[in-house]
Amino acid sequence: MTGLFITLEGGDGSGKSTQSQALAAWLRDAGRTVLETREPGGTDLGVELREIILHRRGYIAPRAEALLYAADRAHHIATLVRPALERGEVVLQDRYLDSSVAYQGAGRVLAPTEVRDLSLWATEGLLPHLTVLLDLDPELGRARLDASRTRYDRLEAEQAEFHERVRQGYLALAADEPDRWLVLDASLPVDELQSSIRDRVSHLLD
Repeated sequence: MTGLFITLEGGDGSGKSTQSQALAAWLRDAGRTVLETREPGGTDLGVELREIILHRRGYIAPRAEALLYAADRAHHIATLVRPALERGEVVLQDRYLDSSVAYQGAGRVLAPTEVRDLSLWATEGLLPHLTVLLDLDPELGRARLDASRTRYDRLEAEQAEFHERVRQGYLALAADEPDRWLVLDASLPVDELQSSIRDRVSHLLD
Protein backbone atom coordinates (compact mmCIF):
# COMPACT_ATOMS: atom_id res chain seq x y z
CA MET A 1 0.00 0.00 0.00
CA THR A 2 1.38 3.38 -1.00
CA GLY A 3 0.96 6.33 1.31
CA LEU A 4 0.13 9.94 0.56
CA PHE A 5 2.70 12.71 0.87
CA ILE A 6 1.30 16.23 1.43
CA THR A 7 3.43 19.28 2.11
CA LEU A 8 2.43 22.75 3.26
CA GLU A 9 4.39 25.76 2.11
CA GLY A 10 4.19 29.50 2.56
CA GLY A 11 5.84 32.49 4.09
CA ASP A 12 6.20 33.06 7.81
CA GLY A 13 2.87 33.64 9.52
CA SER A 14 0.81 32.08 6.73
CA GLY A 15 -0.88 29.52 8.98
CA LYS A 16 0.71 26.26 7.89
CA SER A 17 0.68 24.70 11.35
CA THR A 18 -2.98 25.54 11.93
CA GLN A 19 -4.06 24.02 8.63
CA SER A 20 -1.87 20.95 9.04
CA GLN A 21 -3.26 20.18 12.48
CA ALA A 22 -6.86 20.55 11.29
CA LEU A 23 -6.21 18.37 8.25
CA ALA A 24 -4.53 15.71 10.40
CA ALA A 25 -7.54 15.55 12.72
CA TRP A 26 -9.91 15.18 9.76
CA LEU A 27 -7.83 12.41 8.22
CA ARG A 28 -7.60 10.52 11.51
CA ASP A 29 -11.37 10.78 11.93
CA ALA A 30 -11.60 9.17 8.49
CA GLY A 31 -9.49 6.25 9.71
CA ARG A 32 -6.15 7.19 8.18
CA THR A 33 -2.83 6.90 9.99
CA VAL A 34 -1.11 10.29 9.84
CA LEU A 35 2.49 11.32 10.43
CA GLU A 36 2.89 15.03 11.15
CA THR A 37 6.41 16.31 10.68
CA ARG A 38 8.41 19.34 9.62
CA GLU A 39 11.65 20.53 8.09
CA PRO A 40 14.03 21.26 9.55
CA GLY A 41 13.59 19.43 12.83
CA GLY A 42 11.60 16.28 12.10
CA THR A 43 14.23 13.95 13.55
CA ASP A 44 16.71 14.09 16.44
CA LEU A 45 19.45 15.07 14.00
CA GLY A 46 17.08 17.56 12.44
CA VAL A 47 16.50 19.27 15.78
CA GLU A 48 20.24 19.90 16.06
CA LEU A 49 20.49 21.14 12.48
CA ARG A 50 17.43 23.37 12.99
CA GLU A 51 19.15 25.06 15.90
CA ILE A 52 22.23 25.74 13.76
CA ILE A 53 20.31 26.91 10.70
CA LEU A 54 17.71 29.11 12.37
CA HIS A 55 19.19 30.22 15.68
CA ARG A 56 22.97 30.25 15.40
CA ARG A 57 24.33 33.74 15.82
CA GLY A 58 26.49 35.12 13.06
CA TYR A 59 26.69 34.82 9.32
CA ILE A 60 26.07 31.58 7.45
CA ALA A 61 27.04 31.61 3.77
CA PRO A 62 24.00 31.02 1.52
CA ARG A 63 25.44 27.88 -0.06
CA ALA A 64 26.30 26.47 3.36
CA GLU A 65 22.75 27.22 4.48
CA ALA A 66 21.34 25.38 1.47
CA LEU A 67 23.60 22.38 2.14
CA LEU A 68 22.54 22.22 5.79
CA TYR A 69 18.88 22.12 4.75
CA ALA A 70 19.68 19.40 2.22
CA ALA A 71 21.50 17.35 4.86
CA ASP A 72 18.52 17.55 7.19
CA ARG A 73 16.19 16.66 4.31
CA ALA A 74 18.20 13.61 3.23
CA HIS A 75 18.17 12.13 6.74
CA HIS A 76 14.54 13.05 7.38
CA ILE A 77 13.21 11.44 4.21
CA ALA A 78 15.34 8.30 4.54
CA THR A 79 14.63 7.60 8.20
CA LEU A 80 11.10 8.95 8.78
CA VAL A 81 9.11 9.91 5.70
CA ARG A 82 9.82 7.06 3.27
CA PRO A 83 9.19 4.36 5.90
CA ALA A 84 5.84 5.98 6.76
CA LEU A 85 4.83 6.16 3.10
CA GLU A 86 5.81 2.53 2.61
CA ARG A 87 3.50 1.62 5.50
CA GLY A 88 0.66 3.37 3.68
CA GLU A 89 0.44 6.36 6.00
CA VAL A 90 -0.43 9.96 5.16
CA VAL A 91 2.55 12.23 5.75
CA LEU A 92 1.71 15.88 6.46
CA GLN A 93 4.88 17.91 6.35
CA ASP A 94 5.47 21.56 7.21
CA ARG A 95 7.98 22.66 4.52
CA TYR A 96 9.94 20.55 2.06
CA LEU A 97 12.27 21.10 -0.88
CA ASP A 98 10.13 23.91 -2.30
CA SER A 99 11.02 25.95 0.79
CA SER A 100 14.68 25.67 -0.13
CA VAL A 101 14.02 26.75 -3.70
CA ALA A 102 12.02 29.74 -2.45
CA TYR A 103 14.16 30.76 0.52
CA GLN A 104 17.68 29.85 -0.57
CA GLY A 105 17.06 30.06 -4.31
CA ALA A 106 14.89 33.17 -4.63
CA GLY A 107 15.48 34.70 -1.20
CA ARG A 108 19.25 34.23 -1.05
CA VAL A 109 19.55 34.73 -4.81
CA LEU A 110 21.12 31.35 -5.53
CA ALA A 111 20.24 29.45 -8.70
CA PRO A 112 16.82 27.91 -8.01
CA THR A 113 17.42 24.95 -10.33
CA GLU A 114 20.67 24.09 -8.54
CA VAL A 115 18.97 24.25 -5.14
CA ARG A 116 16.12 22.05 -6.38
CA ASP A 117 18.51 19.53 -7.96
CA LEU A 118 20.44 19.32 -4.69
CA SER A 119 17.28 18.44 -2.77
CA LEU A 120 16.15 15.94 -5.39
CA TRP A 121 19.53 14.22 -5.10
CA ALA A 122 19.30 14.26 -1.30
CA THR A 123 15.82 12.69 -1.31
CA GLU A 124 16.32 10.33 -4.27
CA GLY A 125 13.74 12.25 -6.27
CA LEU A 126 10.82 12.15 -3.84
CA LEU A 127 8.12 14.71 -4.64
CA PRO A 128 4.83 15.27 -2.79
CA HIS A 129 1.51 14.14 -4.20
CA LEU A 130 0.16 17.57 -3.19
CA THR A 131 1.77 20.82 -2.11
CA VAL A 132 -0.48 23.42 -0.48
CA LEU A 133 0.79 26.98 -0.79
CA LEU A 134 -0.70 29.39 1.72
CA ASP A 135 0.06 32.61 -0.11
CA LEU A 136 0.21 35.74 2.02
CA ASP A 137 1.45 39.29 1.66
CA PRO A 138 4.72 39.39 3.66
CA GLU A 139 3.58 42.52 5.53
CA LEU A 140 0.52 40.69 6.83
CA GLY A 141 2.66 37.69 7.71
CA ARG A 142 4.99 39.91 9.74
CA ALA A 143 2.04 41.51 11.52
CA ARG A 144 0.81 38.05 12.52
CA LEU A 145 4.26 37.14 13.83
CA ASP A 146 4.53 40.40 15.74
CA ALA A 147 1.25 39.60 17.49
CA SER A 148 2.35 36.15 18.59
CA ARG A 149 6.03 36.30 19.49
CA THR A 150 8.97 38.44 20.52
CA ARG A 151 11.83 36.32 19.14
CA TYR A 152 12.52 35.74 15.45
CA ASP A 153 14.70 33.16 13.77
CA ARG A 154 17.34 34.06 11.17
CA LEU A 155 14.95 33.85 8.21
CA GLU A 156 12.00 35.53 9.90
CA ALA A 157 14.27 38.47 10.77
CA GLU A 158 15.18 39.16 7.14
CA GLN A 159 14.07 42.38 5.45
CA ALA A 160 10.79 42.80 3.55
CA GLU A 161 12.55 42.55 0.17
CA PHE A 162 13.81 39.07 1.05
CA HIS A 163 10.33 37.86 1.97
CA GLU A 164 8.82 39.30 -1.20
CA ARG A 165 11.41 37.40 -3.27
CA VAL A 166 10.45 34.25 -1.35
CA ARG A 167 6.77 34.82 -2.10
CA GLN A 168 7.41 35.31 -5.79
CA GLY A 169 9.63 32.24 -5.80
CA TYR A 170 6.77 30.16 -4.43
CA LEU A 171 4.30 31.51 -6.97
CA ALA A 172 6.70 30.73 -9.81
CA LEU A 173 7.09 27.14 -8.58
CA ALA A 174 3.32 26.71 -8.38
CA ALA A 175 2.88 28.08 -11.89
CA ASP A 176 5.43 25.60 -13.23
CA GLU A 177 3.71 22.55 -11.66
CA PRO A 178 -0.01 23.38 -11.34
CA ASP A 179 -1.06 19.73 -11.03
CA ARG A 180 0.98 19.30 -7.82
CA TRP A 181 0.14 22.64 -6.20
CA LEU A 182 -2.94 24.09 -4.54
CA VAL A 183 -2.51 27.85 -4.12
CA LEU A 184 -4.75 29.49 -1.52
CA ASP A 185 -5.13 33.05 -0.27
CA ALA A 186 -3.96 32.71 3.32
CA SER A 187 -5.80 35.88 4.36
CA LEU A 188 -9.12 34.02 4.00
CA PRO A 189 -10.86 32.56 7.09
CA VAL A 190 -9.24 29.46 8.57
CA ASP A 191 -12.33 27.28 8.04
CA GLU A 192 -12.66 28.32 4.40
CA LEU A 193 -9.03 27.42 3.74
CA GLN A 194 -9.43 24.07 5.46
CA SER A 195 -12.49 23.27 3.37
CA SER A 196 -10.55 23.91 0.16
CA ILE A 197 -7.67 21.73 1.34
CA ARG A 198 -9.97 18.86 2.35
CA ASP A 199 -11.76 19.01 -0.99
CA ARG A 200 -8.47 18.58 -2.86
CA VAL A 201 -7.18 15.87 -0.52
CA SER A 202 -10.43 13.89 -0.75
CA HIS A 203 -9.80 13.39 -4.47
CA LEU A 204 -6.37 11.95 -3.70
CA LEU A 205 -7.86 9.50 -1.21
CA ASP A 206 -10.36 8.01 -3.68
